[in-house]
Amino acid sequence: MITRIPATLYRGGTSKGPLLLAHDLPADRATLDAVLLAAMGSPHRRQIDGIGGAETLTSKIAIVSKSARSGVDVDYLFVQVNPESDVVDYSSNCGNMLSAVGPFAIEAGLVAAGDPHTRVSIFNINTRSTIEVILSTPGGEVTFDGDAAIDGVPGTAAPVRQNFAGTVGSKTGRLLPTGRRSEQIDGIEVSCIDVAVPMVIVPAGAVGVTGHETKAQLDADAALIDRLATIRIEAGRRMGLGECSALVIPKPVLVAAPRSGGTIASRDFVPFNCHATYSVTGSMALATACMLPGTVAHRIAHLREGARQTVAIEHPGGIIEVQMHAREREGEFALEEASLLRTCRKLFEGNLCIPTRVWDGHGKARDAMELAAGG
Repeated sequence: MITRIPATLYRGGTSKGPLLLAHDLPADRATLDAVLLAAMGSPHRRQIDGIGGAETLTSKIAIVSKSARSGVDVDYLFVQVNPESDVVDYSSNCGNMLSAVGPFAIEAGLVAAGDPHTRVSIFNINTRSTIEVILSTPGGEVTFDGDAAIDGVPGTAAPVRQNFAGTVGSKTGRLLPTGRRSEQIDGIEVSCIDVAVPMVIVPAGAVGVTGHETKAQLDADAALIDRLATIRIEAGRRMGLGECSALVIPKPVLVAAPRSGGTIASRDFVPFNCHATYSVTGSMALATACMLPGTVAHRIAHLREGARQTVAIEHPGGIIEVQMHAREREGEFALEEASLLRTCRKLFEGNLCIPTRVWDGHGKARDAMELAAGG
């Protein structure tokens, strides 16, 4: 016997996963975990018994519902499913999968489309922050065709512009959760920052690498992965996030001077292997740190003069550019814009088939907020 759950599979930015409506899922957290693990095929290295893509970037889920918040269109709960364990992580946002939330919401009837563009206000439940996206909707219909290109994805597609200026203090409530722009952890000067995602920024040279290695080279460096784990777990404790060893936050990233005309070079860990390109949330946090004097990123970054900057982050798959507008007056830092371009594509629509022994279809949630609360 099987339970069918309506689902739409999307490529969102450089990630991939199913988008689901909250009211089609179980409200009970333990049952929800079991359903999502069964859907993705975890725990198994190849996720052979599910639709997961056998790595972190393709084992993601977005859950959506209409929002009751004033000025907000939809609520979005991001879920990271670990391919090789039974960990279901609700602690962080994903800006790549976020790029698919607007089109999904329009086609699900949660948002009315405009012509030729539609602004969608999305509340991310994980970080309790609001992100605005602008979509191409000629004639009042979602389109996935266009001439926008992003590194890490072949071809072109319709642009999705995202603004994360409202995500300062996403999990901790503070831009600088420890109150410092730089500090020592494990004998290394690092910076802890929280914009879109809590992050600990580590100079690559301080851990014995250049910061220009390939993903494969870094993934094979077990000593480096262990060192970063030690740093990020202590950073999480100092940032008020508690015990973070099993979570994806805080995000550890390596930084180095750019080599290809960008602002800074970086390697983004998720968190136990290197991102093939760069996470959207990570790019927001790092770009902000580049703009903030006193951080390790600011010291390395090649910036121009002025409050408006295009921060170009060199990563293993190319470059990700963030449009920044930030000011500091009398010691107060204000982030007025942190936006970038993504694309998405709908890949498949149908039903996830879950064994009835996992869930019989009863006890459904009312909305994504109920799922986030664990029933």
